Amino acid sequence: MATMTLYRRIASELRDQIRTGQLPPGTQLPTEQELAQRHGVSRNTVRLALGMLTNEGMISSTAGRGTFVRDRAALTYHASRSEMTYTGEGDAYVTEVRQQGREPSQAFRLHIVPAPVDVAERLQIEEGSSTIVRSLTRFVDGQPWSLQDSYYPMDLGQAMPELMSPSDVPRGTTALLAEHGHAQIGYLDELTTRMPTPEEASTLDMGVGTPVLDYVRTGYTRARPVRVTRTVFAGDRNRILYELGDLSSLNKETGNDPS
Repeated sequence: MATMTLYRRIASELRDQIRTGQLPPGTQLPTEQELAQRHGVSRNTVRLALGMLTNEGMISSTAGRGTFVRDRAALTYHASRSEMTYTGEGDAYVTEVRQQGREPSQAFRLHIVPAPVDVAERLQIEEGSSTIVRSLTRFVDGQPWSLQDSYYPMDLGQAMPELMSPSDVPRGTTALLAEHGHAQIGYLDELTTRMPTPEEASTLDMGVGTPVLDYVRTGYTRARPVRVTRTVFAGDRNRILYELGDLSSLNKETGNDPS
């Protein structure tokens, strides 16, 4: 019990220093031996404390280099704006990241797969029907940030070859669909949290105990659902923001309302 109290106390102290900026991202922590001497505890107790912070995604260790504070600066994802069309600077993701003073990049893949059960249900097609999957690994300032798979019924790809192109669509597929008479007028969003698969944790460079946000959006035209997009966000560096209703007074200063 005493050991538990000690390692939690050490973890709490380091956590506070990280959150307040006393230990900014990239800072190398003292060695286990130095921390043990500083707190008058065994190295095993220090390992327990560091293990707790590693599981929370706050620090990471590299063999031969030491233990460092991870960059946890969150990116805000404006879900209500994510269907913006081409702006001249790029699609909604590119615009979103650059507006927050950061640099976006992404790796694209295209493949044809049988529709999984959950996707088939959302697209209202037969299970196992061929679907076009446009997959992205998205990066912010060179760090992996999210994984995205967008599923489209095969008949849409046959009608618009660009949807099946093995390269990204700079103006975004939302604009592409609209140009071909498939403007999406409604969306159904589903958000759940879960622990990542080993592949997701590795690709997103996540801490051992860090969850992901699994975000599924189904896009509808007046006639049918045309797209299912599943985005897996690293839980320690993203926040989702929805803007609903009239927010005209959001940024008004007190006493400056002309009405």
